[in-house]
Amino acid sequence: MQKLILASSSPYRAELLRRIACDFGQQSPDIDESPLAGENPDDLVLRLARQKAQKVAEQNSHSWVIASDQVACLGSEILGKPGSHQAAVQQLTQFSGQCLEFKTSLCLLNAATQWMQCDQVDTRVKFRQLEAHEIEAYLLKEQPYDCAGSFKCEGLGINLFESVQSNDPTALVGLPLISLCSMMRKAGIFSI
Repeated sequence: MQKLILASSSPYRAELLRRIACDFGQQSPDIDESPLAGENPDDLVLRLARQKAQKVAEQNSHSWVIASDQVACLGSEILGKPGSHQAAVQQLTQFSGQCLEFKTSLCLLNAATQWMQCDQVDTRVKFRQLEAHEIEAYLLKEQPYDCAGSFKCEGLGINLFESVQSNDPTALVGLPLISLCSMMRKAGIFSI
């Protein structure tokens, strides 16, 4: 069987993939993730997942490559990872009482044949009204500065929400496992 490689350095995606595959490699694709001029969020996340998969496939020609990307949107504005405490405070303050949409793309690529499957799962998150002291306490405790939306829904970040709507609960963490399992069955990687 061909080796399975996760095209990501994300520990969150790797943790999710371990739920369904215990034997896989992990490699950072190291691509430019900047949006193209006029590119909408749907096109952006799908393009980035495909590019990540293709980049890792170039160095692993006999592997199955799994790649994913995620963007958070408030209305038509694409939001990045905060990167710092101050930026995370600004994001969560802006999100208070608002609905955000998280677009999570997925790509499974057979590097040997270039056969590719892609999908996108959207998740709608309604934030509750957040007080400044709650935002500070949360950020100091979890420090989600490398996470789109400034939270970790698999941790205390779930306390920031009023509701979550999605067809795949793992999409919000960054790797839609329901879609991935379907792709892997279609590819013959596993058959349960």
